[in-house]
Amino acid sequence: MPLHDWSDRPGWEGLHIYWMTEIARDLKHRLPPGFRAVIGSSPLVAIGLAPVKPDVSVTNGIHSLVTETTTQVTEPDIEIAVSTLEEDTTVLVEREGRLIAAVELISPRNKDRPAAREQYAARYGNYLRGGVHLLLVDVHRRPVQFSFAGQIAASLGESISSPSAPCAVSYRVGGPAALGGRMLAVWQRALTVGDALPAMLLPLGPELMVSVDLEGTYNRAAGDSYLEDPNA
Repeated sequence: MPLHDWSDRPGWEGLHIYWMTEIARDLKHRLPPGFRAVIGSSPLVAIGLAPVKPDVSVTNGIHSLVTETTTQVTEPDIEIAVSTLEEDTTVLVEREGRLIAAVELISPRNKDRPAAREQYAARYGNYLRGGVHLLLVDVHRRPVQFSFAGQIAASLGESISSPSAPCAVSYRVGGPAALGGRMLAVWQRALTVGDALPAMLLPLGPELMVSVDLEGTYNRAAGDSYLEDPNA
């Protein structure tokens, strides 16, 4: 089924759930032995999904104020409500309890405000900094000319020409670079409304990758959520 124009079309939330499910099912049959695909919450780098753990140390931001000599916790000087990072559902690939790769299907609310764009670009960049391979799929054209791939490149201090949405971008985190840091391989595909979706590579290691069937999984998800063929 050709890609729909999601600019003003309702029904994305339903398709989003079905599409993630179809991608996880498709990966289940493609992954090598020892790997598994799961659907879970990923507020930062897949915090909160046991036993999946990233190969980077993360904390929940809560530090005990009680020391060995403290017997009573006093009232805080200030206590306010602050915004929190929403726990989105995503497709995670793990091996022996360690997070290996993630597939993120970007929703409009991930980028409908400057604060949201900054927040989610940081989250996606954290995957890469933690050594987690990543496939980003964004089928929403708005805001025009915006690209999470461009945001990620800027956060990593790199100038990489990146397609604006709709697009699909795959990242492979490699070994150490000669001049410091890590090697990062990028595969980028622009998506076109009304055309079929491409297959994208999902890295699992330096020389190990699987293909993600975006077209087939999208077709099945669209059928399950009662979306009609836009060209019919």
